[in-house]
Amino acid sequence: MLRYVSKGPTLSYKAEYIWIDGTEPTARLRSKTRILADGAELPDWSFDGSSTNQAPGDRSDCVLKPVFSCPDPIRGGDNRLVLCEVFLVDGTPHETNMRATLRPVAEQYEAQDSWYGIEQEYTFFKDGRPLGFPERGYPAPQGFYYCGVGADEVFGRDIVEAHMDACLAAGLKLSGINAEVMPGQWEFQIGPAGPLEVGDHMWVARWLLYRIAEDHDVSATLDPKPVEGDWNGAGAHTNFSTKAMREGYDAIITACEALAEKAQEHVAGYGADIERRLTGMHETAPWSEFSYGVSDRGASVRIPWQVEVDKQGYIEDRRPNANIDPYVVARLITGTCCAALEKAGQV
Repeated sequence: MLRYVSKGPTLSYKAEYIWIDGTEPTARLRSKTRILADGAELPDWSFDGSSTNQAPGDRSDCVLKPVFSCPDPIRGGDNRLVLCEVFLVDGTPHETNMRATLRPVAEQYEAQDSWYGIEQEYTFFKDGRPLGFPERGYPAPQGFYYCGVGADEVFGRDIVEAHMDACLAAGLKLSGINAEVMPGQWEFQIGPAGPLEVGDHMWVARWLLYRIAEDHDVSATLDPKPVEGDWNGAGAHTNFSTKAMREGYDAIITACEALAEKAQEHVAGYGADIERRLTGMHETAPWSEFSYGVSDRGASVRIPWQVEVDKQGYIEDRRPNANIDPYVVARLITGTCCAALEKAGQV
């Protein structure tokens, strides 16, 4: 029998290094554990990029550079979750490192003080079907599941509650959760946070979701249309504002008009298979068209009714898919809106 013998107080901690791989069209999360001496700084670490779609076999080494860490709510103690950027061995960012492409844009427009809030929808699956779906056929039509309560309307709440507690224990900027329109479909929100911060917290929150669901023998998917037919898709509605938008309505209209001018560029970066979800039905605008309106959940961009009343606030870009890379979305929105606001002198 293998025995574990303690020789005194613990003088080490576990650091779970987390990174985003090179899988296409939608990247996946990877992670591995490093044991570090108590009090040690987080070092760079290498990994086999040929196994993550990030390097050929004859030049397989890639480098993990820690950029964000937080307490590990699963292992507890002094253990840490460590989000990393991926670099090549020559010190340049890997081509799949979307955080690196966001960094200069966030720095360029830092003075505008951009805030993000991302609403991450996802769907639990078990035995090849959404949690709550019967073995054959379909459940009752959607309608009662959204923000529902009761065993006949809500599925997976134990996982959702555990995930919420874990995010809070980790110090992530989780601002809420709710059951969504389809059985087994949920949402959590990250923000308000800056362009880099919202992506950092979102990726770690996703990792925690997958890891906690794993303990329940359930998977969580970010598929934008997990069930074909008369069922809502899964999005990542992105709320955005700058200091000028939080102080005046003209800046909000400028931001909307700027998004209209670059509509298709944004759609191309808002997640794979976006045309399956943005059909013009199920609270979406068609992917090939752009519109904005007050209190309109069928528009590409919604201006909340209270924002029109107050003449200040934020906008909600309803186009991003659940499977977005939040760094890409923040780069596109920050670059487009902040450049337009700067040009208009609304900063």
